[in-house]
Amino acid sequence: MSSPRKKALFKAINTAPVMPSSKDECGCGAEEGFGRYVFGLSTMRKRLPKDVYRKLAKTIRDGERLNPEIADVVANAMKDWAIENGATHYTHWFHPMTGLTAEKHDAFLSPTSDGQVISEFSGKMLISGEPDASSFPSGGIRSTFEARGYTAWDPSVPVFIIPAPYGATLHIPTYFYSYSGEALDRKIPLLRSISALSRQALRVLRLFGNQSASYVRAMVGPEQEYFLVDKNLAALRPDLMLAGRTLLGAPSPKGQEMEDHYFGAIPGRVMSFMQDVEKELLALGIPAKTRHNEVAPGQFELAPVYEEANIACDHNMLTMNMMRHLAGRHGFICLLHEKPFAGVNGSGKHNNWSMGDSEGQNLLNPGTTPQDNAQFLVFLAAVLRAVHKHSTALRLGTVGAGNDHRLGANEAPPAILSVYLGEQLTDVLEGIMNGRGSKNKKSGFMEVGVSTLPPLPVDLADRNRTSPFAFTGNKFEFRAVGSSQSVAPVNIVLNAAVACALDDIATELEASVSAGTNLNTALQELLPRLFKEHMPVVFNGNGYAESWAEEAARRGLPNHNNTVTALEHYSDPDVMNVFLRHGILTEREILSRQEILLENYCKTICIEGNLMLDMLRTSVLPQCVVAQANAADAVLKTRAVLGEKGAAAEEASFNTLRGHVVALQQGVAELEAAIAKTHKTYGALEEAKAARDCILTAMHKCREHADALECMVDDTLWVLPKYAELLWVH
Repeated sequence: MSSPRKKALFKAINTAPVMPSSKDECGCGAEEGFGRYVFGLSTMRKRLPKDVYRKLAKTIRDGERLNPEIADVVANAMKDWAIENGATHYTHWFHPMTGLTAEKHDAFLSPTSDGQVISEFSGKMLISGEPDASSFPSGGIRSTFEARGYTAWDPSVPVFIIPAPYGATLHIPTYFYSYSGEALDRKIPLLRSISALSRQALRVLRLFGNQSASYVRAMVGPEQEYFLVDKNLAALRPDLMLAGRTLLGAPSPKGQEMEDHYFGAIPGRVMSFMQDVEKELLALGIPAKTRHNEVAPGQFELAPVYEEANIACDHNMLTMNMMRHLAGRHGFICLLHEKPFAGVNGSGKHNNWSMGDSEGQNLLNPGTTPQDNAQFLVFLAAVLRAVHKHSTALRLGTVGAGNDHRLGANEAPPAILSVYLGEQLTDVLEGIMNGRGSKNKKSGFMEVGVSTLPPLPVDLADRNRTSPFAFTGNKFEFRAVGSSQSVAPVNIVLNAAVACALDDIATELEASVSAGTNLNTALQELLPRLFKEHMPVVFNGNGYAESWAEEAARRGLPNHNNTVTALEHYSDPDVMNVFLRHGILTEREILSRQEILLENYCKTICIEGNLMLDMLRTSVLPQCVVAQANAADAVLKTRAVLGEKGAAAEEASFNTLRGHVVALQQGVAELEAAIAKTHKTYGALEEAKAARDCILTAMHKCREHADALECMVDDTLWVLPKYAELLWVH
């Protein structure tokens, strides 16, 4: 028990769970404490003058430009509320293209002429700020020597407080843009995409006689999967600490084969962590609802209730930050990487997406009346068109070095985008295409306006876990998003693609109606054609089957099975047009994102390659050389006692061990050369290709031998905590 690994294991096994109170420190239960650290509408109503509250509420509700005349009043009320809740600083909280969040804290203080300070927070301070933009990735939009960047308050997301023992901080959700007004973040294009979707969806609603809806919003519910690993053990794994995944590690004798972890009893220490996270999230107004064990040992899930897409994206980033922060309090580290452990299920983030209007109607709900059914079929056709026509653009919302380890495996959807509708709804669409009723109805011509669409359950019986884009009764579940990724990129492109499809549909229907055609007649002509054109993207079968890749190719569906291959298409005219058509991104903003994502991929692979080199040289090969010497000594001693034949088994074991050591030493040299070659490659795309083709290949070869050696080297020599310890000790 003297080795650091054994000591860490002993500590991990004997760590008692932190048991939080069912009430928070103020004695509030979940309902009473919900949103207590949020400057939301109820708080605004109490603290703002009525006319100021009405103007601000209208800005939040309808997306109108903020009236600068009320900014000082709002800022002063925010400051007083924040200070009452222990805040000493404020920050403009934004989402740069790092995939993380960023913040710069300023105190609520200003010096006075008599050498004192006063508490100050003006409307100008609330509305805008100026961070250093030169240190954030911009893909060429900002030169390194051009430091200036700007943040601007996003009133559509509530301001909130993050409490801390050393003083709370008021967080103001903001946009992040360059001196020339170009988006340096993901919030600006997300809001543009939401606006574009709203404009096009309202055109369709107006055709159906809905004149009262004032907007349509994308609604999102992101399910968050994650792993928890004891921090005493993780501290001995440089790969977990620096890369978020194990670069080395032989399979555990027991993994997920028994299927006994999924929905199993939650360990006490994990439950304590979950309760702590939920308490903090509820105080921030984040509706965390569901928690459970996931498929792999050590893997768990947290899921919220649906919210408007912009708020949901901010809340998911907060959730990931909160889980990382609170894990240490319970003796864990929280791993959000898509594939922390080879050979067991990775983590995704199912992006549940729908559309809702200002009157609370879900536009993807099939409904029970003929008129609603016809409207539903139009919006369904738009989604099918969006996924079919713009699948490459949608794939770009899920790219990343981490997600490449997961997509396409028998644990996650394939990289080929297809839509699952289920047999019942597919039968309805086939009936429309063929001019007949569904199989469950009398045969005959199908009138869309007097629809024979049968009632559909909110949760279809077979959800088909192999589908990347599944209809689940009143929403679509996009399952290809990685667990560590922001959900902003995938919702930007999803909103943009559906907006393009709705634009096409609305334009054709408006022209037909303007020419005197009855809407129902126009639908009878349009819908069968649309469903027939886009039915190739509908697939209800096993997405993991090898035959599906062949079938998808025959259907003309693209298969961009790795990040670099997908990113090559970012600058394709048809992909760029998805973003350009409704002003969601400019051409320069699109190309900058392609550059950033390629660079990020290459940097990630290079970091992992260098990290593996360091681990092999310091934590694996020295121990293996000692084990090799011990094995050689065992051969000599056995031969001296039992003779040549008696030592045959020992000699065979030595030769196998020696073979892996020699191969690993050679692999280290090849990996070093691959990293050097990648650094010498010119251009972001070519460098990313070199990282994929050279570094990853060399890493795979090294891992094969290192993992074999782990199973052969004396356990007292092996310093890295093993999978059985990392996955099962909670």
